[in-house]
Amino acid sequence: MVRTRPDLSYTKEHEWVKVEDGKAYVGITYYAQEQLGDIVFVELPEVDDDFSRDEEVCVVESVKAVADIYAPISGTIEEVNEKLLDNPEIVNSDPYGEGWLFMMSISDEGELNDLLTAEEYEKILEEEGEG
Repeated sequence: MVRTRPDLSYTKEHEWVKVEDGKAYVGITYYAQEQLGDIVFVELPEVDDDFSRDEEVCVVESVKAVADIYAPISGTIEEVNEKLLDNPEIVNSDPYGEGWLFMMSISDEGELNDLLTAEEYEKILEEEGEG
């Protein structure tokens, strides 16, 4: 499995962001899902809810722990991945694809500049002894 993808941006809190057609798809990284173990439940946000950057958006629960997922940027939830309601394990099997959590509008494109590149995120994992 690929730990990072160069076409995505990352947060220190182990979320990834993919900007497509002016919208931001958000999920958790391969590292995050690996640390959580088998994911058994995902509590998704409501469509049309507004979030500021770093605000708690949803919760991912695994057999080991419960993890809060934070907004990597400010915006409005436009779509959630409803497949995860019945099949939360998709986050484990395809964290960068079918395991996306939610898609949001981008209210401040300048915040995208604060996200990490794949290389910067890998460096953080190495510094934390996870590389």
